[in-house]
Amino acid sequence: MSDLFVKICGLRTGHDVDAAVEAGADAVGFVFAASPRTVDTETARRLARRVPEHVLTVGVFRGQSVDEVRRLTEESGIRAVQFHGDEGPEYYKALRAPGRTLIRATAATEVPVRSGDLAEDMLLLDAPDPGSGKPWNWASPGFTAPEGRWLLAGGLHPDNVRQAVEATGAWGVDVSSGVESERGVKSERLIRAFVAAARR
Repeated sequence: MSDLFVKICGLRTGHDVDAAVEAGADAVGFVFAASPRTVDTETARRLARRVPEHVLTVGVFRGQSVDEVRRLTEESGIRAVQFHGDEGPEYYKALRAPGRTLIRATAATEVPVRSGDLAEDMLLLDAPDPGSGKPWNWASPGFTAPEGRWLLAGGLHPDNVRQAVEATGAWGVDVSSGVESERGVKSERLIRAFVAAARR
């Protein structure tokens, strides 16, 4: 499944970005929400400039106002917005713009979630505690995978990502803590290992 979409999130340095791009990531994520991985606008803009056109740059937001999300998105030059909270349809309507990708992240449950319910371009299913590195039970017989373009996240790392993809049929995967040597610090070795394992 060489066309599996791979996103590496929570990048904070040029070295992180270069490692993800060189490993073959399809998207790189910069966190604007409160997190050990948060970057400011200037850092995100500088990092986004390193990213080639074929790799999607994503800003991660949670609990911020529409105006703040719009300002941070435009000032940093990122091309996709990922909402990680309880943002309603008004956010997606307000942030829709030509060339901008909208991603809805939500906690995975055994209640089926439909991709596109809020007019998002991609759906991301995460653990109940996003960014914690704790996996959820994606192998549960009660789990129903969404249709369309959806990313599997939550507790993934090089040793389990292939199993997770095969169990769920995910269109793509997203990782942050699973490619870190310590909390908030990315490992080039783990980034490369993750992308290779995901596409094996």
